[in-house]
Formats: sequence, structure tokens, C-alpha cells
Amino acid sequence: MDTKNAGARELLESMFRSAVDAAHPAHALPPHLPEPPPRGRLVILAAGKAAGSMTQVAEQRYRELPPDRLAGLAVTRHGYGRPTERIPVIEAGHPVPDKIGLSAAKRALALADAVDANDLVLVLLSGGASANWIAPAPGITLEAKQAVTRALLRSGANIGEMNAVRKHLSRIKGGRLSERAYPAKVVTLAISDVPGDDPTVIGSGPTVADPTTLADAREIVRRYRLELPDAVAHALNDSVNETPKPGDDIFRGSDYRIVARPADALRAAAARATAAGYECVILGDRLQGEAREIAAEHARLALELQAQNRRAAVLSGGELTVTLNGKGHGGPNQEYALALAIHLNDAAGITALAADTDGTDGGGGRPDDPAGAFADPTTLKRARQAGLDPAAFLADNDSTGFFNGIGDLFRPGPTFTNVTDFRAIIVDSR
Repeated sequence: MDTKNAGARELLESMFRSAVDAAHPAHALPPHLPEPPPRGRLVILAAGKAAGSMTQVAEQRYRELPPDRLAGLAVTRHGYGRPTERIPVIEAGHPVPDKIGLSAAKRALALADAVDANDLVLVLLSGGASANWIAPAPGITLEAKQAVTRALLRSGANIGEMNAVRKHLSRIKGGRLSERAYPAKVVTLAISDVPGDDPTVIGSGPTVADPTTLADAREIVRRYRLELPDAVAHALNDSVNETPKPGDDIFRGSDYRIVARPADALRAAAARATAAGYECVILGDRLQGEAREIAAEHARLALELQAQNRRAAVLSGGELTVTLNGKGHGGPNQEYALALAIHLNDAAGITALAADTDGTDGGGGRPDDPAGAFADPTTLKRARQAGLDPAAFLADNDSTGFFNGIGDLFRPGPTFTNVTDFRAIIVDSR
């Protein structure tokens, strides 16, 4: 790899680190932590990929509370736990839920059931909570919920559509956690991982009113032709599984704050690129769509900027999707990087990194799964030298296999936060 490409990669990685640092609970959470209740208990319930680090920070804030006034439980993805002294942190399955998440959700609901009007329930929420807090509706088994998750992940449905279905198959999502905690006050502090920072979508909105309906969930199932277990189809037709709606008394007096969001991460990355002398072209933090199609658009933009002799950094966030037609492995960031490389066709002076800010993109649920991949002016050349056909790997949805074959996977490990995807393209002269 020549010096120019190496320098671009170093800049891209530093931009990623800046984005992650801006959204880390150590910096984002402390200003928002509420005062403990004057007479009752503080009960901390945390879920998601940042749950361990959020709980660690909160525990330090409330360390002076006596043992009988502080309780709670956190559940996070395997490999994302953090050391704590008083609030247990449990590691569970993601993106497909497992028995550990089932047990943790049961314990969280029991804690919510035990509070009264004098208590304060502090919910620390981040992306991944939908899988970590798994509490199936009556009549639905863990295996059925796992089948639903797998079908949704393969379908190409966006995060809002996925969560609309999952909320109506749960005893904790879609406002039901607040329902269990009522009449205690509930304060939710959330790290957003969704386009638009919609509280009803972050972690499937366990503490906010749900505007989606059972009919919406059934329509999503129909639209994507999902093959679901009979018990799930029955549950989506049972009115008992309708979620609490806006105006319900259970949400009166509750507070919801987003403490870190994708826009914060992009601003930090942009500041790093500007300091390095690049003009920043920010495409927004809410991009959605098929990863390979968005990559084609971004490749055209990068080539246009280069043709205009502009030294630029193209930045974007948002959650892209992959409709699985092949049998390979990879996530939307890796598929985006592979499609981008194909469309750039080894254009000199353009280097990119696409990675998930949580540290993993697709994969098998292990903490060492890749977060994304690099693409540079030598990507296709090195692939040909290794006997790899980029188009064939893309057709098989095997972006992990492709980038592993040329050593271009990006593996930062768990970041202990999660503000959706990070995509950056550095454009220099040819």
C-alpha cells in the first residue's frame, strides 16, 4: 500500500474514532442523569449495546446511595459488558435473541412490577435493546421470536418496520415497560441508533407510546412476504397484543431524553476531516435504502467531486439494508464498501471506510465480528491478484468473504456505544 492510501486510511480511522468518542456514555450521559427520588428507590434498567457502559457511568453518579435505595439490571450484547459493582450486567444474544436475554427481560419486568409511586425508574436505552430485552407475548416461544428476527433480517425491512412487528409480539416493547412500572416515574436516557432519532423506534420504544398498530405489523408481514410460525400470525391478530397509545395515563409525568445521536458523531468526524484540510460534504444522518444502491450514488458523487478538483470528505449516517439473496456473510457496511469499490473501479485518489459505530456489522453475534471495511484505489486490483471476483461476492452477499480475502476488514472491537452507521469517503486528486 502506498503512502497516500495509508494516510487516507489513517485519517478515516481517526474520523471513526472521533465519531465514536462523541457518542460514548462517558461523555454524553453524565449531564443528563437525574437526581435520585427524595424518598423512594432508584431502579436502573438498561438494555442495548451501550447498556454496560451507560450503567457503569450511572453507577458512579449514584455510588453514595445506600443499598436499599439502589437496584437494577443491565443486559447488553455478548462481549459488550463492563465492570460494575452494584448493578449486574448480563451479556445476551444479538441480533438474534437467546435464552439469556429472555431471562434478563423477565428479571427487568419483575423489577418494574415491584416499584411504587415513590420510586424512580431510570431506563438507559441504546440500539440492540430490541434483541437484548426479549419477552415474547403470550403463546409465543423464544424459538418463534428467533424465527421472526431472522425473517425480518433477511427481508430488507428497515429498522422502523422491523420494530413495528416486534413491538406487537412483546411484553416489554412498545411502551409496555412503562405500563409495568406505572405509577412510578420513568426517566429514559437514550443513545439513538436510528434515522430521525425517533423514540418509538430506538430499542422498540419500551417506555413511549406506540403509534403503530397490529394492522401495521400485519401489513409489513404481507409486504415482505414473511413466512412466520402460526403462533406469531395468531398473535398479530389478537387485540390483547395491541400496544399502549399516545395519551395513555401510564406515560403521564415520564421523561425521555436523547443523550447522543448520529448527528453528534458526524459532526465530530467532520471536525476531524476539516482539521486535516478537507471540505466536508455531509449527506445527512438519516440515509436509508439498499446498501449497494446507495453505494452506487456515493461513488458517482465522489467521482464528480474529484472531477471538480475538490479535496473533500463525504460523510453520511443512517441505517442501510441488505436484501439477502445469496448465502454469504456480511452486513450493510461491508456490502456498501464492496459495491462502492466496484463502482469506483480503482479510481486513484478515493478511499473509503464504512463501519458500524457499535463495532460490529452483521456477523454471527461475536464481539470480534468486523465492523465494516475499507475500499481504496487498489481494492479491485488486489482482489484480481487473489483470484477473487468482486461481482460474484456481491451477488452472493458475501462481503465479509471478499474483504477478508484481501485483508481489508475493519475490526475495532466493541465500542460500548451505538449511533448507527458511519460512512466516509476521502476524495483527493488523481
